[in-house]
Amino acid sequence: MSTQPDHDFPPADLRPILHQISTLLKSRNETVSIAETAAGGLISSSILSTPGASSIYKGGLTLYTLPSRIAFAGWSQETISNYKGPTTDIVTGLAQHVRKDLESTYTIAESGTAGPTGGATPNRKPGYVALAVDCEQGTFVRELDTGLGTDRVGNMKRFAVEALTLLRDVIKGEAKL
Repeated sequence: MSTQPDHDFPPADLRPILHQISTLLKSRNETVSIAETAAGGLISSSILSTPGASSIYKGGLTLYTLPSRIAFAGWSQETISNYKGPTTDIVTGLAQHVRKDLESTYTIAESGTAGPTGGATPNRKPGYVALAVDCEQGTFVRELDTGLGTDRVGNMKRFAVEALTLLRDVIKGEAKL
């Protein structure tokens, strides 16, 4: 009988990138904060599941609803009036606002459409995600379609993996502005 606990969390797909991120941040004495929407807190909770998270994690917000974005992300009536769904501009604003407030080295922001429902435009179809990492060098963005269609949980996990991958690429100097 194994003495190792059998954990289902964090999801297996996130474990390799979480290890890379936590190792990099700890070795560089740097921190991260999170502004997530469609991932629903998965990025933050996954980081917090790693030993020593208190030395690298400055905080996170799950900005899933309009009231939360108004209260915590600096959204104005103009932002609301011009909203066309998740975009790189939206996540850039989220990342910059949260990084300023939480004073972290990096802030990851994600916004996407997890499914199973969505809209007609490409950025509102299930599987689409816009990502940003804000840091002193600027705001790095990426957008992608997971190809998982209406698989809500699959999309959420992939959004988290892709957000952490962008963070790793920024930390290592491999992402382009």
